[in-house]
Amino acid sequence: MAPQPLYEPPRFIAIEGPLRVGKTSLADLLAERLGASRVRDIEDNPFLEGFYRGVEGAAFKTQFYFLWRRFKQWQSLDFSATSSRTVVSDYLFAKDRIFAYINLEDEELDLYEQYYALLAEQTPIPDLVIYLQARPGTLRDRIGRKHVHAEQGISDEYLEAVVEAYDHFFFHYHDTDLLVVETSGIDFVERERDLQELFDRLSQPVKGTQYFLPLRSASAD
Repeated sequence: MAPQPLYEPPRFIAIEGPLRVGKTSLADLLAERLGASRVRDIEDNPFLEGFYRGVEGAAFKTQFYFLWRRFKQWQSLDFSATSSRTVVSDYLFAKDRIFAYINLEDEELDLYEQYYALLAEQTPIPDLVIYLQARPGTLRDRIGRKHVHAEQGISDEYLEAVVEAYDHFFFHYHDTDLLVVETSGIDFVERERDLQELFDRLSQPVKGTQYFLPLRSASAD
């Protein structure tokens, strides 16, 4: 009988972090390398621009639209014993709750929590989460370069609140194995070495919460 492999690669990987941290780019590159199916976060929220403009009631509508669409997407994933595919997602289902706590009023949040709890228990849990961190100033620069109209009105205060909320969430995160990557000095798209070092790290087990820093970045400090 052939020996069993010592390391079973994750079948379901979710990449998470604040806006413009590089989730989509890394998920595309990782899915291509692994030959994996790709899950993309919902972008066509009709209430989002109104939320960024401060329209009354838009936050609640925006949040529930995201919650329901993300739930339907994750619920449709097949991780049965007969499915051998690998899946890479550029978001974690729980991100919806992170933003709900930032954006909703108390009464809205109470109602949201009831629906979130009901839906979350019906969604699959990733084998590995990769949390991409970046400083607010780095994210502000990337927002400016991206030129997405709806994002240009995001205040520095809101951006800082998002970064703080993500850090708080993942500081207390124990649902799955977690790899934390500080991206302020990393460029997975333009610097092949950064990307290859991350791929090399992902070829080894991630147990509990661990941290990744490319050798180039470490030697530059």
